[in-house]
Amino acid sequence: MTFEGFVAEHGQSLLRLAFVLSGNRQLAEDLTQSALVDAYRHWSKVVAARSPEAYVRRMLINAHLSWRRRRWTSERPAELGDAAADEMRDPSDAVVERENLRTLLAGLAPRARTVLVLRYYLDLDDAAIAEAMGVTESAVRATASRALARLRGFAALSPVKETR
Repeated sequence: MTFEGFVAEHGQSLLRLAFVLSGNRQLAEDLTQSALVDAYRHWSKVVAARSPEAYVRRMLINAHLSWRRRRWTSERPAELGDAAADEMRDPSDAVVERENLRTLLAGLAPRARTVLVLRYYLDLDDAAIAEAMGVTESAVRATASRALARLRGFAALSPVKETR
């Protein structure tokens, strides 16, 4: 398998994963590019791995978690005000629900968000998540449990928004 073939086959799925992890299209593109640059530099190791896709996915996850740890020293985008949010309102209930979920996920710690995304978006089991993140399976289960409890707490505190 060549690097170009790998990118053609798995590039979009890596980009989607990065978007779900980061919640930002531009950051997702940067994370994906960073992971693919690292994969290119170490292509012989990637190809020799049991699952090259899982290897590069782990590189992407590590890049995401590293970015989240360093974020306090980087630029931060300006928050949109309430007036801008009113202009961007979408009548579709599905879009509103998806956005509410993204907001709730953004309130979680990076490791908790990563565990939930890998479990529910990529449908990985605890062993695969533990391998991808470099932690134990029990740590994955504990993190997922705490993250879900926190999401339930967030959902209980936030008022239900009317879409009409």
